[in-house]
Amino acid sequence: MDASLPRTRNECLAADHLDPLAHFRDAFDLPEAVIYLDGNSLGARPHAAMERATTVIGQEWGQGLIRSWNTAGWFGLPARLGNKLATLLGAGQDEVVITDTTSLNLFKSIAAGLRIQREAAPKRKVILTERDNFPTDIYIAEGIIDFLNQGYELRLIDEDLPLDAALDGDVSVIALSHVNYRTGAMYDMAAVTGLAHERGALIVWDLAHSAGAVPVQLNASDADFAVGCTYKYLNGGPGSPAFIWVSKRLQQKFRQPLSGWWGHARPFAMEDSYEPAGGIQRYLCGTQPMVSMAMIECGLDITLAADMGLLRAKSLQLTDLFISLVETRKGEHPLELVTPTDHDRRGSHVSYAHPQAYGIMQALIGRGVIGDYREPHVLRFGLTPLYLGYTDVYDAVDALFDILETREWDRPEFNSRLTVT
Repeated sequence: MDASLPRTRNECLAADHLDPLAHFRDAFDLPEAVIYLDGNSLGARPHAAMERATTVIGQEWGQGLIRSWNTAGWFGLPARLGNKLATLLGAGQDEVVITDTTSLNLFKSIAAGLRIQREAAPKRKVILTERDNFPTDIYIAEGIIDFLNQGYELRLIDEDLPLDAALDGDVSVIALSHVNYRTGAMYDMAAVTGLAHERGALIVWDLAHSAGAVPVQLNASDADFAVGCTYKYLNGGPGSPAFIWVSKRLQQKFRQPLSGWWGHARPFAMEDSYEPAGGIQRYLCGTQPMVSMAMIECGLDITLAADMGLLRAKSLQLTDLFISLVETRKGEHPLELVTPTDHDRRGSHVSYAHPQAYGIMQALIGRGVIGDYREPHVLRFGLTPLYLGYTDVYDAVDALFDILETREWDRPEFNSRLTVT
């Protein structure tokens, strides 16, 4: 174990006492006797979200009714929140808008990128993504290819076909996750973007497991498009609207494939043909879900109040601690680390493969240690620095090994598959 890391529970308690981010835990409503290690899938609820939801439902909707589109600022909320989020993405003002879902924003970005490329390099017919990408990213690319029916094809990079070999003169648009959802492996955004541009391709970055967890520098990396969700590390609430970013150099070239009225230059002119808005408004499609969107600001404000440098440092310390404790104790248990140990290549979650991973995770959840399971046979633990401490990590690993050593995972109730894993 790294000598700088705490080794005992008492040392973890001492580290928590000295943690400059510890007070942020008080901003969240976390259940008693629960260690929540799934903030990389659904963030915890900020205390402020309940009050904000009550205000939106009771006052803005209940009393203001339709007037609140003007009086409560509903209409401008997607762009206003996008400008707040931009700070965490290394983006500029009026480059980000919060809207729709990650899947829809990915569709918009890939389709817009293909159109831009079709005008400049019509012979490029390949969409490139990763076999181990989050499935929706692959499915959306497949759907676009089927819908366009113009000879496009999907190419998947993997161990047998690495990025450098796959990225040839046929590739039009690349879609990659900055941090891999299963393993936590992180790409060097600037290096990969530079390679894409050198080979004549545009790139879409999926930041679902990055935003609010690791430093992101979209403009400094010269990226083209980015999408992501707000319900993981940004703590926006279940299914809260996602975001889309487009580089300023491509904004006016961005053609909205889902040309709904909210993206129109004059939505309330009710004109009979589509004319895109001049800026980020064109990324919108239809009427926005105000109740869920309003709550995003509660989580955003907490993250913005934290120092991203301190947050990233604590994330690395917590993930280092988790890995060190497991590696020290695993003995003959068939636990295989699938997360990179290199800090430059790791996001904010740790994943271990085990043949009985599903039952083990269900047994952990039964004890109040909540992580999640991903195929094939992967235990996934999100280490969220805003509301987790060193003692949480120690106690979670302790529970893991008690379950392994007692074979608690083998009980029938822990091996009945649930719909959501």
